[in-house]
Amino acid sequence: MKAAVLCLAVGWALPGFTQTVGHRLLTTSIRTGNTEVFSVDPVTGDAFNITKSPGSEERYPVWSPDGRQVVFTSNRAGSGTSTTFNLFIANADGTGVRRLTDQPEGVVYYFPSWTADAGRIYFNIADDAKGKAKIGYVTPDGKQYVEVADGRDGAISPDGKTIAFTKKVNKGFCVFAMNADGSGVRQLTRHEDEMGAVSPVWSPDGRHILFSDQVGEALELFICDADGSNLRQLTKLGKISSSGAWSPDGSQITFRVTEDAYWRSTDTRDRAYADKRADKRPVWIIGADGSDPHVIEVLRYQCAIDGSRAAWRPVR
Repeated sequence: MKAAVLCLAVGWALPGFTQTVGHRLLTTSIRTGNTEVFSVDPVTGDAFNITKSPGSEERYPVWSPDGRQVVFTSNRAGSGTSTTFNLFIANADGTGVRRLTDQPEGVVYYFPSWTADAGRIYFNIADDAKGKAKIGYVTPDGKQYVEVADGRDGAISPDGKTIAFTKKVNKGFCVFAMNADGSGVRQLTRHEDEMGAVSPVWSPDGRHILFSDQVGEALELFICDADGSNLRQLTKLGKISSSGAWSPDGSQITFRVTEDAYWRSTDTRDRAYADKRADKRPVWIIGADGSDPHVIEVLRYQCAIDGSRAAWRPVR
């Protein structure tokens, strides 16, 4: 017993134990009544509210490559019920908040991702009223803003050269890649996901892409190489598994799990957001080899129901 306790204390990986000691995750939580961005210790549950913005909703947070800043989306520039979510940046302690984008009513920014050199922040825009789905980037100072191409769920590779994204083929969505300037579009996967929430994301070394795909009435996590080869299924939970995020060393993955794809209908989506259940979409963790999938206990009853990733703080 003493040996087991000692191993956990120093962070050794025991059989069945997924290492999270010494890490922090960016999560969205409704513990204050609205969706806020928190930095959470996944072992102790210690949480720090970064956004502290009562009356607004904050979503889709991601660390800067050095872990000193956080980019997130928020409707704080409008009313508390505004449907517009612009990009904001803040220091990791919540100070120095600045708005990076200024879009009109109904436009939603989501899933920002940084290049490893911190020079650009790529983003996704959804404007359902106009049927608009765009991928672009903005510089951290907000001075350069470029919409690169059509697409959804775009994520930039660490080297800043390639965007992994999704678009509808026939009945469902597949994973595609293109150059960072929008050229050279190529299809990586062939199975069509009719449920959405594909949200591809690059491994820290840029060699692999993690994404969700439909298996029956479930969404499971899959991994492929950067060129779409060597496809393998990671989870087999029979639930809705989505919004994966890699640990800094690429050995572990956090993801969100829920029982139903409530975003597929306006009524169920709006009801889910109105109910604000903190147990509906908890954070899970799994080894990158598919081992030991389990819920992170300190976040079982602490999460908002949006599709934000539980992003790992870079090791400094």
